[in-house]
Amino acid sequence: MNNETISQADELRDGSNFTVHSQEIGKIRPNANPLVAHKFGADPYALVFNNRVYLYMTSDKLEYDADGTPQKNSYQSIRKITVISSDDLINWTDHGEIKVAGPEGAATWASQSWAPAAAHRNIEGEDRFYLYFANNASGIGVLSAPTPIGPWTDPIGKALVTRETPGVEGVTWLFDPAVLVDDDQQAYLYFGGGVPEGKPERPDTARVMRLGDDMITVTGTAKIIPAPFMFENSGIHKYDNIYYYTYCSNFFQVERDADSPPPGEIAYMTSTQPMGPWTYQGTILKNPGHFFGIGGNNHHAIFPLANQWYIAYHAQTLCQAMDIPEGYRSTHLNRVEYEKSSGRIRAIQADYAGVDQLKSFNPYRTVSGSTIGWSAGVTTRQLTESEQEGSSKREEVVSLMHGGSWIALSRVNFGEKGAASFTASLCSQGGACTLELRLGREDGVLVGQVYIPASVEDLEWTEGTTSISGAQYEQDLYMVLQPADQSSRILLRHWMFEEA
Repeated sequence: MNNETISQADELRDGSNFTVHSQEIGKIRPNANPLVAHKFGADPYALVFNNRVYLYMTSDKLEYDADGTPQKNSYQSIRKITVISSDDLINWTDHGEIKVAGPEGAATWASQSWAPAAAHRNIEGEDRFYLYFANNASGIGVLSAPTPIGPWTDPIGKALVTRETPGVEGVTWLFDPAVLVDDDQQAYLYFGGGVPEGKPERPDTARVMRLGDDMITVTGTAKIIPAPFMFENSGIHKYDNIYYYTYCSNFFQVERDADSPPPGEIAYMTSTQPMGPWTYQGTILKNPGHFFGIGGNNHHAIFPLANQWYIAYHAQTLCQAMDIPEGYRSTHLNRVEYEKSSGRIRAIQADYAGVDQLKSFNPYRTVSGSTIGWSAGVTTRQLTESEQEGSSKREEVVSLMHGGSWIALSRVNFGEKGAASFTASLCSQGGACTLELRLGREDGVLVGQVYIPASVEDLEWTEGTTSISGAQYEQDLYMVLQPADQSSRILLRHWMFEEA
């Protein structure tokens, strides 16, 4: 690894090391994939609420040996779920991590939290959100919250699906949940995986069962989904009154006929009922290795937004760009298209370009400092309640910038009148510096700058302002931190422009 990659690795570990580093890694302009490059995020699951998609992801974190060298991911220490969201699919807000498993998590009984799934229900006039997660491969838990980003609590204090759940006998891995709330508000949970010895062609380890009206109980008996060459990663969505069950095929090197899924691909089955019977249809997404030159497991979720359909999936592109050992995944998006006559899903082409931006970005509102289109040398961290002065029950997420680093927002719409001023909530963490506002590139037209004095206290929030000149119409906005010395760094909490 070169020095720049080591710096990125340090930042992805804990945000405590600061080395001047102003080049993109992973998400390279104008590409949309991977979605973020300041952290990893695997096993994506999508929840759409109020025209915004929330992606819940396994929190892959770098593991190190005794000498501080990154090691291959073991997945054994993952106890958190990462959440990001967007309404335009290019600029993403990092909402931080949900503390799920372990002594500090909401579900203290669980040892890990992998492969989340999320759902929304309005119960007795109140919005409630549910997060289902895998406790390794031994069971599935559930958390609930009043908003898509928390605060999350464990409503039952134990696993929702266990080895004692009716109908799960013979399921090798009790994990990888997916959830569907149907039009009649009946909800269904899909899960399972693994290959019993000698059964690669028909493992019969995928399951579906009804959820109770409360979303935190299961009812009846789990039914087998007869998915050919099943391995893991249940997915479910409904399109044009057809139910689509999607999954990752296994990697067993056995003879497969032309109608069977190749190893490590996303395959799908359809039904006119949420619990089957199911008809196998084929595969839709090849293994990430086919597209990006680095393979691994294939994990996905399919969702609609703004009258279009998308697939979220992970690949080790950031890991590869950083030249570190394998096992650290990043989420990507591409379009999903259907054959009008048959309802079949067309083959999906994964790539770095990703999807088009759905709409321009509105700067005339309060924007979280952890909202990022592209970035270099930036990481994020969660503030504790005391650091927020008790202003929120959730841990607010801020961007941490140091000398030479920058955040870019795509297609910011300043309008015909343009912007008159800019205000940001900032905290200096070192020497004096200037936050420059530029258009088009990190060295583009300067339209404003906020001077930030050196820090006096460990955490003192200040309001930085500047007049703006020349910011009109639709532009890419760059916020660039120019340091007075190498100790310059700031926390960016939130910001907004005012229109002229």
